Amino acid sequence: METQKRYIQMFSLHGLIRGNNLEMGRDADTGGQIKYVIEEGMELSRQPGVERVDLFTRLINDKTVSDDYSVPIETINDKFRIIRIPCGGGKYHRKEMLWRYLDEYVDKTVKFTKNQGRLPDVVHGHYADGGYVAKQLARLFGVPFVFTGHSLGRSKLQKLLADGMPEDRIIKKYMIDQRIEAEEEVLCLADMVVTSTRQEVDEQYGPYENQDETEYRVIPPGLDLEKFYPYYHDLIDEKDPDEEAVHTHASIHRELERFFKSKDKPIILALCRPDKRKNISGLIEAYGTDHQLQAMANLAIFAGIRKDITDMEENEQGVLTEMLLLMDKYDLYGKMAIPKKHDFQLEVPELYRIAAGSKGVFVNPALTEPFGLTLLEAAAAGLPLVATDDGGPRDILANCENGILVNPTDPAAIAEAIKAIVAEPDEWEKYSKNGILNIRKHYTWASHAQTYLAELDRVLERHKETVSEKPDKAVGAPAIGRRLAGLDRFFITDIDNTLIGENNERLPELIDFLRNRHSEIGFGIATGRTVDSAREIMKEHDIPEPDIMITSVGSEIYYGSTLQVDRGWNAHLSNHWNRERIREILDDFDFLSYQEEDTQRQHKVSYDMEPAKDRLTQIHNRLQKAKCRYTLIYSHDQFLDILPHRGSKGKAIRYVGYKWNIPLANIMVAGDSGNDAEMLRGEMAGVVVGNYSHELEALRRARKVYFADAPCAGGILEGLNHYKWLNA
Repeated sequence: METQKRYIQMFSLHGLIRGNNLEMGRDADTGGQIKYVIEEGMELSRQPGVERVDLFTRLINDKTVSDDYSVPIETINDKFRIIRIPCGGGKYHRKEMLWRYLDEYVDKTVKFTKNQGRLPDVVHGHYADGGYVAKQLARLFGVPFVFTGHSLGRSKLQKLLADGMPEDRIIKKYMIDQRIEAEEEVLCLADMVVTSTRQEVDEQYGPYENQDETEYRVIPPGLDLEKFYPYYHDLIDEKDPDEEAVHTHASIHRELERFFKSKDKPIILALCRPDKRKNISGLIEAYGTDHQLQAMANLAIFAGIRKDITDMEENEQGVLTEMLLLMDKYDLYGKMAIPKKHDFQLEVPELYRIAAGSKGVFVNPALTEPFGLTLLEAAAAGLPLVATDDGGPRDILANCENGILVNPTDPAAIAEAIKAIVAEPDEWEKYSKNGILNIRKHYTWASHAQTYLAELDRVLERHKETVSEKPDKAVGAPAIGRRLAGLDRFFITDIDNTLIGENNERLPELIDFLRNRHSEIGFGIATGRTVDSAREIMKEHDIPEPDIMITSVGSEIYYGSTLQVDRGWNAHLSNHWNRERIREILDDFDFLSYQEEDTQRQHKVSYDMEPAKDRLTQIHNRLQKAKCRYTLIYSHDQFLDILPHRGSKGKAIRYVGYKWNIPLANIMVAGDSGNDAEMLRGEMAGVVVGNYSHELEALRRARKVYFADAPCAGGILEGLNHYKWLNA
């Protein structure tokens, strides 16, 4: 029996991602991860068992970056697309600044996914922010969740503390506490965590409290061997050489010749971002303090892309400044090259081949290295390696037998390892050949994709088996999102005195309608009650489980039987909301009685207030004078609720309609009192039950509001008949 073809959604939100000419090293967010996700997606799309791969990233409309990043959908091939979803405005933000916009990203991804009419079979989050988004979508859609961390917050925190940065500054600059919290939650929910090395599992995930809550699979990344081919291929004469390749080769030679006095020496090559952890200074010190090595070889360091060092981030600025100072300290002019830019698509592969053709060495002196894609690239071109004795390099050199591991904090050891290779032609040839052959044996994207899909099939099979056994796990959560994505009509009602109340003989008839039409019509409630109170009274009256619960006068939204919180709504309400400030402003009004704590909410302040002339006016005047942004709801001549300016039952329903792509004209709402007024206005089909409060009398002039004669459920059934929903 043929396995169903898979639709895979991948998420890599930060950084600049496009199908061609990746800006590797442009900044801290354009490292190896962006190359990894593009090449992984490309290879997965080539596999016969894959229907489609969509790589989701952030849409950026910023004049400081290329227009490529503002294209909503970039088609890479007939099965692979880059989908750019806007969030947090158009400006390009570093990843630490994106956390507050991720719930908005989830909402818009849900809308996009429903629009296209095909839910994913699996969601795969890359990096902590991608994991945060993917885990929410996995729960909503009831599909497996795969995660690849690339680098982790706890490791970064330890390194920054070791470097002497105060913890409060780390938290403020890098949002490290929020990142670690998200990573801990990811480990609880992920069905599989993909790592590149065993060291990642043991050492990087080891410090996490939830390290044992998931399954790890070591699947090393691969390499584009058509791009990173051996250096000696260029030595073979061609009748019709590729002019672009010839031009690239000449351009790199010209760039290097600007720096080197002796142009025929072997090249010691380093290629990395300007980050302290990359230990560029350690390599320069190793070279600068060893005159024998300087006589044997030139040093070329490509440390990202830069225009003006003074315009760069503090970390990058410090690293590049130190490079220049060390170059001057050891008087390495004419021996050391530090070019300002490189074209990743064309020049970097050629750079490896030029260094290999010079009988040089590639050096990765990083203090820690989770994997090291540049090591694979250099090895594939035929460059022997000198690399840090940590993480990925240990695995790579063990598999490829093409270089020497060193202690990155020992400059003398780095220098000796380089000399041991450069000075011994036979040793150089052995390492070069081993690298070329073993990279093709152990590190191809084809083998990565095949292993990945085999593991994914296992995860999907387990998902089917356990979906009813683990309701607290992402794999076991009821697929409420799958249901909502299939609906285009919704009935939403208030509870007290609308759905439930006195003289409600027709409630069983309404309940039968909801159950019989469950497959066609979604059911929701919008109430002033708290979520616990609402569930309790609905259970008491045998009301069917709603798909959506809008509670506490529209300040909270929950989905399905597991009450999944809509975090996007919470983030939406938080804009310009200061709950304690409102309490302080209204504290001296003696006609306000603060309600008991169990009715209060993060996005709602609730009082009891008897009606009297000008009281509402006084409250409005006080809040407006203090420049507060709020929504005020007064109902039943007793209850006063103050919400964020974006909050209310009606706004919550409109938000749900937007998120799940349900046309407002296809939503019917029912209510009885003042706190229902706002949701009854507008495009939705409104029903006011016969036992309504006088506060709704003004709605008789509204175009799409039907006033029923019967109370409660009877009035709702009248409305359903009026709008032709009963027998549609």
